[in-house]
Amino acid sequence: MAENTIISFQNIYKQYDESMILKDISFDLEKGKFYTLLGPSGCGKSTILNLIAGFTQATSGSIVLDGKTVNTLPPNKRKVNTVFQDYALFPHMNVYDNVAYGLKIKKAAKDQIKEKVMDALRAVRLSGFEKREISEMSGGQRQRVAIARALVNEPEILLLDEPLSALDLKLRTEMQYELRDLQQRLGITFIFVTHDQEEALAMSDEIFVMKEGEIVQSGTPIDIYDEPLNNYVADFIGESNIVKGTMIRDYKVEFAGKVFDCVDGGMNENETVEVVIRPEDLVMTRPSLGNMKIIVQSQLFRGVHYEIIGEDPEGNEWMVHTTRKAEVGEEVGLAFEPRDIHIMRIGETEEAFNTRLSEYAVVNGTMVQETIDMEKGVDLNNDI
Repeated sequence: MAENTIISFQNIYKQYDESMILKDISFDLEKGKFYTLLGPSGCGKSTILNLIAGFTQATSGSIVLDGKTVNTLPPNKRKVNTVFQDYALFPHMNVYDNVAYGLKIKKAAKDQIKEKVMDALRAVRLSGFEKREISEMSGGQRQRVAIARALVNEPEILLLDEPLSALDLKLRTEMQYELRDLQQRLGITFIFVTHDQEEALAMSDEIFVMKEGEIVQSGTPIDIYDEPLNNYVADFIGESNIVKGTMIRDYKVEFAGKVFDCVDGGMNENETVEVVIRPEDLVMTRPSLGNMKIIVQSQLFRGVHYEIIGEDPEGNEWMVHTTRKAEVGEEVGLAFEPRDIHIMRIGETEEAFNTRLSEYAVVNGTMVQETIDMEKGVDLNNDI
């Protein structure tokens, strides 16, 4: 366990009656980072938060907080606070009294309470709102009151259980910036639970993608978006085109009836794989200029782009995000680069996946591109 690790889950299982909610969960979280647990309802995200907070106990395994095993330590003995989905504010108290409530329960001195409450309100940019009634606050302001109430106890870890789900789209987007900014200013560890992949991508230092009580893949938002481990992650993190393919050899893959250069390796020759290309990485062009051709089946205007669905000669369906319009029935070309093709090995574990990436993935594809250029007879010493 690294020196800056603040939480460590070691082979955690959690069972309710006959149902296994968490299955062999292990991870280390560092101090001062923004982590997100991402997955559909019922996958075990909130259970992990409850275990960290001490609201429930693991069936087996160890939870280490700041170097101490805390499996049976009660919630009030942990330097952890939780912001719930409904905020759980007291409607009969004003902002000041809501934030001060926990300190009053602890019988802190009045001058100490005032100082800490004002500091907490300043941190969430609610100075001057001390006497405001909760009923007079907007959804975003109520959320910040709930965060201030948690911060006033000076937690080392702040747990946030889907706190943006009740907000409208515009306010939810604004609060993503607010939360990220707050975490960076305070420098404490945030653990955020959501089923919204856009929230996870926008705010996190690291994301844990969950499915049925297990962590399927973890990594930075860019890592997970650009290199999904499997079909589930690729489909859950943004829109994806996923088609069957064959890995001819390292850096060569066949799909849609053609062989393409790619930047992946480490698989068996002629191994069946799944190929992912994001809709925004496909450039719609004239049929003669594309890597492949499709016939446009449908088109929807999404505000910032058109979403075009087309079919290639092999019967594969492709989604394209573009600012250009197309006509249903029109033949268009799709252009993309080798780095836009992402290969998923069927049934690969996260450990094996990460090992393969470390061995074969090269920053910006430099070595891979050199290999492709040499095969094409390109003079690597020619700058033109």
